[in-house]
Amino acid sequence: MVLIGRIGEIRLLHDQINGIMLITTMKYIGGTLGKERGSLGMKRENVQRRNHQKTFANGLNFYKLFWIFFIGCFLGVVIEVLFGLITTHKLESRAGLVYGPFNPVYGFGAVLMTVCLYKLREKRDLWIFLSCMVIGAAFEYLCSYLQELVLGTVSWQYSDQMFSIQGRTSLLYAFFWGILGVFWIKMLFPFLSRLIEKIPAKVGIPVTWILVAFMVFNMAVSLMALERQAQRREQIPADNAVARLLDERFPDSRLDRIYCHMYVIDGTGQTE
Repeated sequence: MVLIGRIGEIRLLHDQINGIMLITTMKYIGGTLGKERGSLGMKRENVQRRNHQKTFANGLNFYKLFWIFFIGCFLGVVIEVLFGLITTHKLESRAGLVYGPFNPVYGFGAVLMTVCLYKLREKRDLWIFLSCMVIGAAFEYLCSYLQELVLGTVSWQYSDQMFSIQGRTSLLYAFFWGILGVFWIKMLFPFLSRLIEKIPAKVGIPVTWILVAFMVFNMAVSLMALERQAQRREQIPADNAVARLLDERFPDSRLDRIYCHMYVIDGTGQTE
């Protein structure tokens, strides 16, 4: 009986030792796995942070907004050319610059919608629609006013429409601006933003500055050419080398092809 009792004690002790070893082993394995999971999580966060840092166009920084401007300049011309082709069955230039199919009005409009509507992107479509109606109509009016003030011309005239404001904008086009704003901030901008952020920084940064230089040069030459055309209408002679070069490179025939929808405003405020 004594022997049997000792055997039972030995078995009990053995079971206790095995239990302690099992618990210790599980704790060790659990701790190791926890450390590995933590290490993997930190590595994943570091990779994401490095990838974020490699993206040159984060958020709404200068690079992102410039690419939005550049793409807007091009897409606006393409859409307007297609719209004109469908409605008038004519293939006409809708460019706003002398070099390339670009119109800065659409580029600045895209940037304006992005900056003004970015914080509203999670709001109801109705609020975005109404906001962009006001923003778009005000922007269109301002562009028309500045063009007439600087160059004495306009590129659109809505005087024949109901609820137009001095022919520079109208309720109908404000409605179009509202629809465009919802489509832009809900669908097109997020898509373009993701594409832009995929451009490697070592490529995106130098290409951006090359395009910045090109667009600044393009806009400056375009403005100079149009200003010189306005001088020719006033019979002002070319009295320097720059004016003579502009007359040679950008005669009225060439500018009329580029700006085929640009009209001169006479002294009474009417288009010629």
